[in-house]
Amino acid sequence: MTSAAPVPATTIIDSAQIGTNVAAHDVSALGLFLQADIIVQTVMVLLLLASVCSWWAIFEKLWIMRRLNAQADQFEDSFWRESSLDVLYDRVGNTPPDPMSAVFVSGMKEWRTSTAHPRAAVLSLKERVDRVMAITLGREMQDVNRDMTYLATLGSSAPFIGLFGTVWGIMNSFTAIAGSQNTSLAVVAPGIAEALFATAMGLVAAIPAVIFYNKFSAQIESYEQRLQDFADQFSTILSRRLDERAIAA
Repeated sequence: MTSAAPVPATTIIDSAQIGTNVAAHDVSALGLFLQADIIVQTVMVLLLLASVCSWWAIFEKLWIMRRLNAQADQFEDSFWRESSLDVLYDRVGNTPPDPMSAVFVSGMKEWRTSTAHPRAAVLSLKERVDRVMAITLGREMQDVNRDMTYLATLGSSAPFIGLFGTVWGIMNSFTAIAGSQNTSLAVVAPGIAEALFATAMGLVAAIPAVIFYNKFSAQIESYEQRLQDFADQFSTILSRRLDERAIAA
């Protein structure tokens, strides 16, 4: 009966040493950051800051869209309940609190200015009112779209920034292999773990930015259409008034 070949002592020692080195390496998030190369650390810090700013922009935009829709509901209710547009205009004043009331104020202001004199020319009044409201609507939507560019940029660039950290970390791993002339797991694993952590941070920053960018894009498009519908309805009311003035004259 043949006995099994004895395991070389060096193999046992090397295996024990590898296990000790791997165990000694801190694989927590903080440990991976502290043990990473300065370039990889810079990438991680940038991605962390970008992610924090992204969530700040997301929560701010959620609150803004909820507030804008609530204000639009309130103003539309006042608009259709009020018997006199002049009374509503005087109540809103020159500092409208939301985009819909700003569109109304701009159109009503042009209407009042053009019809202040009994002999005022009103041939192109409807076109002027429509143009003024369109300009106001575009200006207000620029403010509503604020931070959307940041979310789009972060969503598209964060994975590549994380990939840069990954590539750099893997390069460090191969450099360590060449320097120590040792291909054991203890030499390769730390650099690869740091590299993959940079990739994970890039995805953590990018995924919420992309999801909420698509969500806000749909909400903003719907809100802009709501403003446009209101402007069209208001323009129709003013056009009816112009017809009544022409018949009365």
